[in-house]
Amino acid sequence: MTGAPALKTPIVYPTGAEKWILVITAISCAILELLDTTIVNVSLREISGNVGATTTEIAWVVTAYAISNVIIIPLTSMLSDFFGRRNYFTGSVVIFTIASLMCGLSTNLWTLVFWRFVQGLGGGGLLSTAQSIIIGAFPPEKISTANAIFGMGLILGEPANSRWLHHG
Repeated sequence: MTGAPALKTPIVYPTGAEKWILVITAISCAILELLDTTIVNVSLREISGNVGATTTEIAWVVTAYAISNVIIIPLTSMLSDFFGRRNYFTGSVVIFTIASLMCGLSTNLWTLVFWRFVQGLGGGGLLSTAQSIIIGAFPPEKISTANAIFGMGLILGEPANSRWLHHG
């Protein structure tokens, strides 16, 4: 009953343009998620006037996104394992994008709040999955390089976030 040991297939890491397209795409999606968590703050007064919401009611636009992020982020690893990292990431991008469009098309407060919640579900899967995609593109001895690239990408995206928040 001694069989041959199971042969492990070697892990093939992306190289060249494929690797950097993967890294840039993942970082871009992570930046979009970070930007979207706060970008609506600069427009709350205008949104409130357009949909006829009070200050208390308009706070739900921000809160709905935050609540769905808090729900989905801890589940990201499990969902990524269940659907596959590529499928989960792609699905998150699609959900985030469609929900963003629907937020822009919303004509009343509660429709906007609903779509911000859905947008947060998609966005919550982007940040941590983006980091795991980048780490997966590098061999184990280069994980610190992968994390540095991810961190630098987010830092480079932060000035855009700050510009929107402080200068509208």
